Amino acid sequence: MSRFDNRSLHASICIAALASTCSLAMCQSSTPVPLVVAPQSNAQKAVPPEPKPQPTPEQLGDALMAHQRYQAAIEAYKKAPRTEPAVWNKLGIAYQLMFDLTDAKQSYEKAHKLDPKNSNVLNNLGTVYDALKQYRNAEKMYHKALKIEPHSALILKNLGTNLLAQHKYEKGWQQYQLAIKYDPNIFQDTSRPRVENPASVSDRGAMNYYMARGCVRAGMPERAIQYLRMALNEGYTNPKKIIADDEFATLHGLPAFEELLASQTQKRQ
Repeated sequence: MSRFDNRSLHASICIAALASTCSLAMCQSSTPVPLVVAPQSNAQKAVPPEPKPQPTPEQLGDALMAHQRYQAAIEAYKKAPRTEPAVWNKLGIAYQLMFDLTDAKQSYEKAHKLDPKNSNVLNNLGTVYDALKQYRNAEKMYHKALKIEPHSALILKNLGTNLLAQHKYEKGWQQYQLAIKYDPNIFQDTSRPRVENPASVSDRGAMNYYMARGCVRAGMPERAIQYLRMALNEGYTNPKKIIADDEFATLHGLPAFEELLASQTQKRQ
């Protein structure tokens, strides 16, 4: 899935503290001088503090999204100006995380109409098509987004996953490699909202296998082993194939990797 357009969903409140100090100079005299508090003039009377500004509907929606209160966020975004493409994009994300693909798609389409050159919106629209298993339409959206932002690791990764779902394994792997080139940490990024993978068990096995390859390239062996375990459990691969794949050569000798292969070999005997 997609990152947000103006993706910071955490509302921040900055409180400035002002401190003032005063010093009292006292002079000695033979007779103590009493301290007298002067009456407060009209000009010196305390002015009541101005009321704090209320958050906008969009800001309220962002805060609710940060706390995963998606339905409440939807209601907040609905009160925001309908001329803002960012609001429609955020509304689409909230709907998508509620598994309401129809309203998510309509929201993204409205955002796209208001801002046709927004790569984030195109990417998010692609994820909806993927969730609907309309892989060709999703692929078109990702390619359009890459024309605007060709070095986006997120879009490249989504395109790679899309191609794997279409059984275009080598092309998908190529997109994964490009994604890693632009962002070595793209496979471990957990800051963005996630949507359910609509692919079949077999397709997910292929995706996890190539994700493992990508993690090895990115220098994340533990993550690679996790993806390999899923690929094995989903029946896509087997220990012999993994051993024969040069991409996993650097994993040999790691206790977790050897244990994984040994346990899977025993299961198959």
